[in-house]
Amino acid sequence: MFDDFFNVVKLRFNGNQDETVPSFKCPRCQSIVTLARYEELQRVCPNCNYHGRLSAPDRIAMTVDKGSFNEFDSEMISCDPINFPEYQQKQQELRDSTGLKDAIITGTANIRGIRTVIGVMDSRYMMASMGSVVGEKITRAFEYATEHNLPVIMFTASGGARMQEGIVSLMQMAKTSGAVKLHSDMGGLYTTVLTDPTTGGVTASFASLGDIIIAEPKILIGFAGRRVIESTMKQRLPEDFQLAEFMQEKGFIDMIVERKKLRSTLAHLLELHGYSKEV
Repeated sequence: MFDDFFNVVKLRFNGNQDETVPSFKCPRCQSIVTLARYEELQRVCPNCNYHGRLSAPDRIAMTVDKGSFNEFDSEMISCDPINFPEYQQKQQELRDSTGLKDAIITGTANIRGIRTVIGVMDSRYMMASMGSVVGEKITRAFEYATEHNLPVIMFTASGGARMQEGIVSLMQMAKTSGAVKLHSDMGGLYTTVLTDPTTGGVTASFASLGDIIIAEPKILIGFAGRRVIESTMKQRLPEDFQLAEFMQEKGFIDMIVERKKLRSTLAHLLELHGYSKEV
């Protein structure tokens, strides 16, 4: 009898979710949905429209034309410039578990027939922190785009600069920004797509320099964290502070685009700026 009563209470507490079915709890609205439903919606919460994190390979697969992606610098790996304890070991573990060499994948691809340079950060790898490899791959991607008169699309997702590489990681902010400037001087189009979360030194450099800045709904965008800012300003911040919708209202981003519409939106923007399909 008590077992039956306990099961009823447990079902009510869990929102009638069957524990034998894998589920997902939204970090924004705290609602629980089946993992299958969440994946079916391309990792978007059906309750609040929060757009969850994607791996770089998944993002590329749903964005570019099938079979069109050609990766740059696929074997580039970070060294250990300041001999940070256990840094090399941690990196090897992440390479084994994620299949990535570092926190970004770059290359060329077609989006509805239009050739572009694309970069996608992956938060599974040290929260997509920007170290020497991330900065170098982004810089080389822009240099290639500049040389071949191609547009650039960067999908950002990062916790900021990688402390395990010290000043070398901070240098990447200036280096990537310089590459963006050279690309812009040659008339190239640069579009950034901010995904959850985009923070720290990445926000303070190439992520904020796009000619067009797009964000997915409900994502976190900022430099310092909420608690640091509140303690510095000595005042309470709005509940939606640093969410994409707040940032659009304040003019930081140009548009919020749902994941299911992102591919068509990017293709349309490329066409509007004079880029045509390859024949």
